[in-house]
Amino acid sequence: MVELLKARALDGVPHGFLGRIGGVSTGLYAGLNVGLGSDDDRDAILRNRDIARNAVLPGSMLVTVRQVHSPDVVTVTAPVGEDERPAADALVTDRLGLLLGILTADCVPVLFADISAGVVGAAHAGWKGAINGVTDRTLEAMEALGADRANIACAIGPCIGRASYEVREDFALRFEDADPDNERFFLAGREGHRMFDIEAYVAHRLAAAGVQRVEALGEDTCSQPERFFSYRRSCLRGEEGYGRQISLIGLSG
Repeated sequence: MVELLKARALDGVPHGFLGRIGGVSTGLYAGLNVGLGSDDDRDAILRNRDIARNAVLPGSMLVTVRQVHSPDVVTVTAPVGEDERPAADALVTDRLGLLLGILTADCVPVLFADISAGVVGAAHAGWKGAINGVTDRTLEAMEALGADRANIACAIGPCIGRASYEVREDFALRFEDADPDNERFFLAGREGHRMFDIEAYVAHRLAAAGVQRVEALGEDTCSQPERFFSYRRSCLRGEEGYGRQISLIGLSG
């Protein structure tokens, strides 16, 4: 059995944030590892992707991208093979039967839906994508399909929490140079470091862009090894690799 987290903000739309519980991977990647870029057994990864898809929208076609920490968005109108994934960090669609997937292992997954317009989106907001506007561009791409920003609801899934996300001072200054008000997303840490609340930063970007309903699940991937994969945790432990979890949203007839 997989663990499927849902958001009240997206009621009525097939969606879910999955962690590592369930799946067929073993060893370092034990659980529901869906990361094609990991060193896990490919057959296990593909089986896990099928399991995740069937937990949210059985019979749909899963579409993901080759994530590169960019603000780039693709509009999906047809299925895309695993080996043909475009380089991007967000997807939008208005087509029934397509299931949009974003992979994360500490970065911020964001799911979007305008139920009345029948348009959905999914974004991978690592810190580079977040500061460069991947969520803003996702909203714009949804509007190009007929969505109304005032009707778009967003949910932020499991990601690294502030208590786990230590960054250097120069990292924080990059955000403050972009907007002095960003200082509020950083708390003092040990000397020369601060603690970054990336979940709150992404929520702020969405609200500032005009999204009126934003729900954050508040789940820290790094501090919950039994439930989530985490890049930061794997580095701290000196592990040779790490799995990825998936966040999904689609439209059903």
